[in-house]
Amino acid sequence: FYLNMEQCCWSSNETVRDISGNCSLWLTWPELIGVERESSGGFFLRYISYVSWALLFAALAASLVRMFAPYACGSGIPEIKTILSGFIIRGYLGKWTFLIKSVAIMLAVASGLSLGKEGPMVHMACCIGNILSYMFPKYGRNEAKKREILSAASAAGVSVAFGAPIGGVLFSLEEVSYYFPLKTLWRSFFCALVAAFVLQSINPFGNEHSVLFYVEYNKPWLFFELIPFLFLGIVGGLIGSLFIRANIYWCKFRKTSKLGQYPVIEVIVVACVTALFAFPNKYTRMNASELIYLLFTQCGVTNEHDICDYVDRNFTNANHAVPIAEAGYGVYTALWQLSLALVFKMIITIFTFGMKVPAGLFIPSLAMGAIVGRIVGIGMEQFVFSYHESLPWFFEGKCSQDESCITPGLYAMVGAAAVLGGVTRMTVSLIVIMFELTGGVRYIVPLMAASMASKWVGDALGRMGIYDAHIDLNGYPFLDVKDEFGHTTLAADVMQPQRNEPLAVITQDSTTVAELQQIMKSTDHNGFPVVVSRESQYLVGFVLRRDLLLATDNARARLESLPGSSLCVFTQHVPVVGS
Repeated sequence: FYLNMEQCCWSSNETVRDISGNCSLWLTWPELIGVERESSGGFFLRYISYVSWALLFAALAASLVRMFAPYACGSGIPEIKTILSGFIIRGYLGKWTFLIKSVAIMLAVASGLSLGKEGPMVHMACCIGNILSYMFPKYGRNEAKKREILSAASAAGVSVAFGAPIGGVLFSLEEVSYYFPLKTLWRSFFCALVAAFVLQSINPFGNEHSVLFYVEYNKPWLFFELIPFLFLGIVGGLIGSLFIRANIYWCKFRKTSKLGQYPVIEVIVVACVTALFAFPNKYTRMNASELIYLLFTQCGVTNEHDICDYVDRNFTNANHAVPIAEAGYGVYTALWQLSLALVFKMIITIFTFGMKVPAGLFIPSLAMGAIVGRIVGIGMEQFVFSYHESLPWFFEGKCSQDESCITPGLYAMVGAAAVLGGVTRMTVSLIVIMFELTGGVRYIVPLMAASMASKWVGDALGRMGIYDAHIDLNGYPFLDVKDEFGHTTLAADVMQPQRNEPLAVITQDSTTVAELQQIMKSTDHNGFPVVVSRESQYLVGFVLRRDLLLATDNARARLESLPGSSLCVFTQHVPVVGS
């Protein structure tokens, strides 16, 4: 019962399976009680079981976070950025946070909520780095040294999440770390290397690849295709900016309304709505990672989904090139369902990201971008099919043959990178993660073009990515190195006494103990300026309230009595009595 459908069917000796990959060993919930899978009663039972499991898993995840580790919610990357910039959040990288987040992220993903596990895996890796640093006093007692470990840990987190060690190092450098010296670079590289090696040895996907969406395209991209790739970049920037604005607006509403007082109920309601609307559409019902992989792959002999239902496309040999063909009924049905899936995922992710469950943003962003890209790719493919007899010169004659020269899966990959870039505003690390994720090294230029277009459009509509926007929303003391400030205010404009009160000052050599105590009693300042005299208020120095209290207490301990008329002198040399 703990195996998924693919692993369950591995143990089957059947050579024939149906279109969805089912085998006789794989039983759905209706079949377990003797009801036909495709009957109306079977559909209803599957629907009920899908919603029930979703509610159970979501409620468990939210309850664990609420009761044991409130810091285990969300992505964790905004807080990691803040911690690496020098701020300390007590308990955020503790063992309870790590333990609860490890369990809750599995439950949250299993519930079918529109979220990913990649951001939380960076948080969990940093928790491990923080816990292990206390085993070595050199790192545990030194906050600066500890942050070097956290930078390396975040690289390892991305390396494990995507199977992309180089992308993990660049992600730590570009997106997370505040201070990244050269020695931290190679340490992060080694950390990501070990993480990728362990991942490969475990073999989590049951094949020789350690990446999620390994695909192989046998067609090169055409120079003319840069135009639709740039268009995908623009659309990605627009979707990213729209998502950031809508999500921040909803998170502000959650903070200021009574909704924030009922986090578990909010999670259950969103999970219920997600499950109810996701099940009827097979592209939203399936796991988001499976959807992305389906959209990335090209149509071939083994791919029998609706999205590959073309008219008169016969595969007599698996090694032959894919012939160009007209889209069939299944493709148009798939396009309609994918369009509905895009709108649904966009809306539901706005409400999901920021809830009190572990929730990443990489996978939903990639899914939205892959849907947009696949739709554009099929449109380009049908354009070439309709006019392939009279195509202009810039198609270089490659599309005038009967072979298909357009790969819709490539468009899905470029669209995924564009939307993820529009949401997070990553550039270099995004490109490296994408080609490590898919194995498509030869498509770096289309990915770069779409990513830059996405970033330019996104920056034109709003300077902050989703992580910076959440840092700003939560009020974390994060000073971004990329921020630029125009110095138009003079110091004299801001150094006025509050409510026009006289400035509390201490004279250099004429303030008595009684006057000093009166000044400290009548004000609540933590420090006072020391001036030459009341008439000539030239600044000599600054003394803290704590130092004044310590000095008077020491004087009282040494002397038998300390009259109020005793002078307090602030000089570099010891004054001579009677001079």
